[in-house]
Amino acid sequence: MAPILELIKKNAVPVNVMRTAAKGALPLSADEMIEVLVYLTRNPIFGQDARMTLAKWDTQSAMDVLRKDSTAPDVLLYYWQEENRRPGLMPALIENPAIPENSLMELAANAPREIVTMLLASARVRGNPGIVEALLSNPYLTPVEAKELQGSNNNAAASPPPEQGNALQEFEVSAEAAAALQAFQQEHASEIAAAEDKPFELTKEEDPEPAPISAEPIAETQEAAPESAVEAAKAETTAAVLDEADTGEGKRITVLQKIGKLNVGERIKLGFIGGREERAILIRDTARLVQNAVLSSPKLTDAEVESFAGSKNLQENVFREIARQRRFIKLYPVVRNLVNNPKCPLDLSLTLIKTLMVYDLKGLRNNKNVPDTIRKMAAKLYQDKASRSGARE
Repeated sequence: MAPILELIKKNAVPVNVMRTAAKGALPLSADEMIEVLVYLTRNPIFGQDARMTLAKWDTQSAMDVLRKDSTAPDVLLYYWQEENRRPGLMPALIENPAIPENSLMELAANAPREIVTMLLASARVRGNPGIVEALLSNPYLTPVEAKELQGSNNNAAASPPPEQGNALQEFEVSAEAAAALQAFQQEHASEIAAAEDKPFELTKEEDPEPAPISAEPIAETQEAAPESAVEAAKAETTAAVLDEADTGEGKRITVLQKIGKLNVGERIKLGFIGGREERAILIRDTARLVQNAVLSSPKLTDAEVESFAGSKNLQENVFREIARQRRFIKLYPVVRNLVNNPKCPLDLSLTLIKTLMVYDLKGLRNNKNVPDTIRKMAAKLYQDKASRSGARE
């Protein structure tokens, strides 16, 4: 339990701290902050604010908390209750061993269709005869699913339909990815339908490899790019190369060629369930929904996001989406790469530049690739921060 929570329970904190806590703005870890917020939901004054903060809490951050069996029982119970359920978080709760089997059995018997899909995708559910039996009694389970479940064919529900093409069949769908995909499809259903026939097209490539971003001015250092950026750049370059194989029956179809045969809906799905190579290609898809699907994938790594933030071959929407998501923008290398990227929208760069450290501002002053406005702002901020910290030119 967080020390601040103990003080809150004893009514030993000022009202302004309680108000800040209800908005989720205390300098605590996600585990501690969520536990404080759950406790505050029962407060007659700050309860509504706490519930609103929890409802808007970043899905990935909350999922990281809810998948731990060490998470406070009150937190697990709060999100398990029907009135507080969020579709994107249910897979983590279903798989969490701290959620008792009797609770899962009750859910399986009475869950709505949306939850039934998640239960079918759960390895924990399929491995427990009692939960399976309860799920078989659910009125929303289709006859085909019931037959498959009774036959213990654990792989059928996770496999994409055959007509979706090899690019999708190669990947197993985890419960987490399935839930995130379903939530995305529901939220953007009308947009996906409208863009369904948009053909696959890559954004034009300006540079074969992203230029390294250094903390020092170009003229003052010869340091290589960070290892994570190099690896990500290699992955992106590899993904973009076509196989020059023979055109006979034994020709190996490349990833890029496979993706080119998919419609928007299938490319969105691949953005969630595919691997790093697929994401490196799909992030350059000119379809905005496909770009957003890649950035919403639970499989996306921090190193990939850092690479995207520094790439000059992506559309403006990618940078805005990265800046919009809390789990990305809290990564300092992502912020640094965005500000140093000449393709990043000016309004974003002007907002993010204020968070850069002194040594990064020092290098940014001489970065000829960014707009003059950014260089001037960097110079001003560097002078202010350097004078306060006693740094020297």
